[in-house]
Amino acid sequence: MKGLVTAGGHGTRLRPITYTQNKHLIPIANKTMLQYAIDYLKDAEIYEIGIIINSNDTSINDVFGNGKGFGVEITYIEQNQPLGLAHVVKISQDFIGDDDFIFYLGDNILVGGVKSFINDFKRMKSNCHLVLSQVSDPNRFGVAEVINDRIVSIQEKPKTPKSDLAVTGIYLYDSNIFEAVNSINPSKRGELEISDAHQFLIENSYDVSYSEITGWWKDTGQPSDLLDANHLVLDNIKARNNGAVDSLSKITGEVSISKNCQVINSIIKGPAIIGNNTIIMDSYIGPFSSIGENCIIKNTKIESSIIMEECELENVDRKIKYSLLGKNVKIISSSYDNNNNNNARFLLGDQSYIELID
Repeated sequence: MKGLVTAGGHGTRLRPITYTQNKHLIPIANKTMLQYAIDYLKDAEIYEIGIIINSNDTSINDVFGNGKGFGVEITYIEQNQPLGLAHVVKISQDFIGDDDFIFYLGDNILVGGVKSFINDFKRMKSNCHLVLSQVSDPNRFGVAEVINDRIVSIQEKPKTPKSDLAVTGIYLYDSNIFEAVNSINPSKRGELEISDAHQFLIENSYDVSYSEITGWWKDTGQPSDLLDANHLVLDNIKARNNGAVDSLSKITGEVSISKNCQVINSIIKGPAIIGNNTIIMDSYIGPFSSIGENCIIKNTKIESSIIMEECELENVDRKIKYSLLGKNVKIISSSYDNNNNNNARFLLGDQSYIELID
């Protein structure tokens, strides 16, 4: 079995972060979203992986190369235009050949990985196996109508959903999927919809089975989704300390402190993760915070936020909460009032500079 992972698109809902970086390289608990996908496949003993990228985008290759450093073999497949998920499958036929494969959307995060779904697909011996999840807003997704434990229809982002079962970004196929993607026509928005390919299989009597996610799953299309995913992943981390914490500091809960970190006269409440070579001084790092590598945090309070690498936050007199900061962001305040209880919320792209003046 092979793996096919998406890492293209333009991440418009995550701008300005995605103006300067591929959204699949945004870190969740200090690990890129795409690495979660690769690790899920490797844990399921899938080592041949095709990654869909935008034409001329070298950023994924720069991080993952040929995959050997991550224990897999990566083939990059360029998509010239975002013409739909069924188009992604269509242009991957040469890579897949006659093998069964798992198609995984690289901006999905879930508990427990994908091995159980692969086992279900193999056990049921179906042509197509979909992974479903109950959601509160099914009109955002492809929606499965299930009657007597069988999927009878799939609709893409319906105005009036027939169920609350969203088709998640995890699909398993045999080679019959290529007949489907080569038979359907573009939708009104000009894309080959993967839901239409699934509906083709249903209408042509192919066996379409499903599993339902019982834990959590996030499609990280919006900033709030990223923060939710960060929260969920951090909820499962274990405490470790590979840095230096002075006697004036207090660490409580599950806090992961990486190599060469310095924690000075500060409070860190877990779950939280601190990246390599980061300095935390006279600060408060609250629960569900991810601080990247090579950051400097001084006289600042942070909670429930993602702070990417090489950020500098100094004398910020409002608690930074529910925020997403890109790489090399700098926020400083010309005055510092440690008793200020106001919160600040930021969504800042790489190399932003904010100065707070009273």
